[in-house]
Amino acid sequence: MTRIIQELAEISDRYDVLFCDLWGCVHDGVQAMPAAVAALQAFRAKGGAVVLLTNAPRPKPSVARQIARLGVPEDAWDDIVTSGDAAQHGLVTGAVGRKIWHIGPSKDLTFFSEMSPDLPKADIALVPQAEAEGIVCTDLFENLTEQPEDYRGRLMLAREAGLPMLCANPDLMVDYGDKRVWCAGALAKLYEEIGGTALYFGKPHPPIYDLARRRLAARGIEVVEDRILCLGDGIGTDVAGAAGEGLDGLFVTGGLAAADFGPDPEHPDPQSLNTWLAARGAAPQWSIGRVR
Repeated sequence: MTRIIQELAEISDRYDVLFCDLWGCVHDGVQAMPAAVAALQAFRAKGGAVVLLTNAPRPKPSVARQIARLGVPEDAWDDIVTSGDAAQHGLVTGAVGRKIWHIGPSKDLTFFSEMSPDLPKADIALVPQAEAEGIVCTDLFENLTEQPEDYRGRLMLAREAGLPMLCANPDLMVDYGDKRVWCAGALAKLYEEIGGTALYFGKPHPPIYDLARRRLAARGIEVVEDRILCLGDGIGTDVAGAAGEGLDGLFVTGGLAAADFGPDPEHPDPQSLNTWLAARGAAPQWSIGRVR
């Protein structure tokens, strides 16, 4: 049974490192959440390290610029590790070929242009679907107006051509302000349902956690597994990823599933929460309404 806490400070002495989700926990796509920012700053002030572990399909520099615009200051984190960072390794090592059909908006083109300096060089060409050897999906082209079903026809053609898909963001959906929008993970799920092959690198899959550990080690930060806490509002990504890695989890109930736990997102109903978690086979050590 999960224990509901009111503030991160109640348990922060148990941990040296936070793997903290971004969207839905630290910002809502429109602006930073001040209480969450203050909680991360306080954790770092007492000597802890914060890795913003996000399923954003763009590489770290792009996400750093984005969260700065949203009001997340640099003193709230030590490093950023993205699904895009982890997926880039799959791309340059040829997981889906060299001629790529990109599904996603132009803002995600940094996935192809801002490569980590520790990655091998690769000759990647963005081509139309008919010329492609594989697919990189970072998002829907227009996620504010489109649905995954709008892509069924194109994905069926891709399946018939045998194109593997690299999914750079396993999230199914996020809340953009007060609007819920679909993500790349929803297209990858549909592609698999119709018989296509999808490869994943973000949460809950191991590559993004491995990269986070390597980044900490490169900073000289010792990583003790039972001193890492994973925070997030995604039951199938953040909570499942923590469990898969053998790490403690803090489920943020006031995010994607807030409506299932009573009328007050800040204070989830314990009975509703535990029933909901049990139905999904999830058992995070801790839960909190919002990061604060």
